[in-house]
Amino acid sequence: MSVIGEEEVRGSKAIFKEISADDEDQQPTVIESLCMSCFENGTTRLLLTKIPFFKEIIISSFTCDSCGGSNTEIQSAGKIQEQGVVYTLAIKTKQDINREVIKSDSATTRIPELDFEIPPFTQKGSLSTVEGLIDRAVSGLEQDQAVRKATAPEVAAKIEEFVEKLIKLKDVETPFTLIIDDSSGNSFVENPFAPQRDEALTVTHYKRTTQQDIQLGLKADDDDEEEEEQVEEKPGSTIEDMRNEVLQFNTNCPECNAPASTNMKLVQIPHFKEVIIMATNCDSCGHRTNEVKSGGATEKQGTKITLHITDPSDMTRDLLKSETCSILIPELEFELGMAAVGGKFTTLEGLLKDIKHLIVSKNPFTLGDSSNPDLAGKLQLFGKKIDQIIALELDAHIVLDDPAGSSYLQNVYAPDPDPEMKTEHYERTFEQNEDLGLNDMKTEGYLEGQSADR
Repeated sequence: MSVIGEEEVRGSKAIFKEISADDEDQQPTVIESLCMSCFENGTTRLLLTKIPFFKEIIISSFTCDSCGGSNTEIQSAGKIQEQGVVYTLAIKTKQDINREVIKSDSATTRIPELDFEIPPFTQKGSLSTVEGLIDRAVSGLEQDQAVRKATAPEVAAKIEEFVEKLIKLKDVETPFTLIIDDSSGNSFVENPFAPQRDEALTVTHYKRTTQQDIQLGLKADDDDEEEEEQVEEKPGSTIEDMRNEVLQFNTNCPECNAPASTNMKLVQIPHFKEVIIMATNCDSCGHRTNEVKSGGATEKQGTKITLHITDPSDMTRDLLKSETCSILIPELEFELGMAAVGGKFTTLEGLLKDIKHLIVSKNPFTLGDSSNPDLAGKLQLFGKKIDQIIALELDAHIVLDDPAGSSYLQNVYAPDPDPEMKTEHYERTFEQNEDLGLNDMKTEGYLEGQSADR
């Protein structure tokens, strides 16, 4: 199969365009390719497109005029997230069965009560419901039952018995658990109570293992230590030089995938610590984004910052939210977990507007034919309450809870204490250390192990 020419890619402002019936320029690429049934030449059509509020996909369709064979396939072309994600849903009612689910092809699906697992890369990505996932699993198990009944009747009987157990799950006579573990971070499970917290749904982000990076094609089998040993410090390149210099490197726009540039700089925040700020600006679509990474070690204790918003000047306070920080607004019964917004260096007003944009505007389950009017109304009301907080028409507190201790909210009275802001330091739990990858980190004697291996 041939590849789209480089000139065509460079000349296109957006490689993946949103599906639109009015766009006459959005035509599939036609390629002559071999039919694997009759070995005559057939035709493959490729369409690079983008599903709104989801991700980029490649739609391919093959037809053969000689034998009449045909095949269609959808492949993900979206961005792999920096962390993997695990969704654990406790299903207790029939309403839970109707929750919408985005499952990527790299996701593992498990139902512990039945000891049932669908390994990654065995199914194509899908946008469905919990019931749809069960139906798809049933269809896969029943696919070759006729042949099994003739060749292996005992195996066919066991599969038939297991299929009946899967079908009974849809009646929710007894509660069960659905776990979706996606190392690419591109899967999603609907929260019908949004923007409030869902007690039945637990979302956990984690750092991928080397094996998972290899499965996703992010790392080769023979990478790792050899490349690390070849990295040498350049003479004269000191931390002081990095503070005074803005580094720039090429990347792709997260919105339109066109070539873009990212600027990176090491910044010292007064009364806090050093951070790395990265800003990306796309000349093709105008998209701008900034991201913040901690420039130092993980703190010994977690930090919880609570601010009572009482004055318009509070909206201009500088705010650093790390990827490990969760956000709470008690008056709205709202909680946003870690990594949901990503690391940001902004103001309090900017953070509130980002929350409104994420919850109200970018929610994939509030638009289209399958949207729930009640949920959409609740989210619109939530957006109005965020606007009221920004305008100081609604008394509210904002809480930044960061187990890594890498988040910061400006104290306008510094170095004196702020009467409206409370900062607490606490000992992390085992689960929090596990999320940060600290439990498996070896900080003593690791050099001895390396020298012994060599």
